[in-house]
Amino acid sequence: MAESQDVSTLKRRGRRRLVGAIALVLLAVIVLPWIFDPQPRQTPPVSVRIPGQDETPFTPKPVPKPPPPPVEAAKPAPAPDPVPAKPEAPKAEAKPAEQAPAAKSAPAPAAAERTRAEAALANIQYIVPVGAYAEPAGVIAKLKAAKVPHFTEPVATAKGIVMRVRAGPYASRDAADKAHKQLRALGFAPGNVASRP
Repeated sequence: MAESQDVSTLKRRGRRRLVGAIALVLLAVIVLPWIFDPQPRQTPPVSVRIPGQDETPFTPKPVPKPPPPPVEAAKPAPAPDPVPAKPEAPKAEAKPAEQAPAAKSAPAPAAAERTRAEAALANIQYIVPVGAYAEPAGVIAKLKAAKVPHFTEPVATAKGIVMRVRAGPYASRDAADKAHKQLRALGFAPGNVASRP
């Protein structure tokens, strides 16, 4: 009895080993040809043409140029409006009784004069943006009536050309700040004071 059980277990083990060996052989027959492919994969042929000596030489295709950026119109020269006189000097002459307090604050005007001189040497001018208008005639008339120096610059936009109106140029930052306050008093909403060389 024990011998018949040993023989049947050996037969079962032998069958399992035989099935495993057959599975390995089939796997090797299917997979190995893919790994060791005798023919390389097809790649598209590359054609290279070299012109002969008698033929016309090769001319490369020109690279398309990017479109040029939109060109802004040239800036016109500022209008020759006179720069308003400094209001500090008339006040000092009109009130001789206040000359003693002015003498105490002498360093402040001296510092302002030094700042103006440095700005003049550096050739820096200050402007105040008033706005951009399609029809600036009314704005310009209002600025002329108030004797505010100004100039215009044409600017190309998506909606067409508009005129940028700016007050100035002023030689000092103080004068530009006063013009900024004056423009607010006239009902405008001016931009921040800017400098330009």
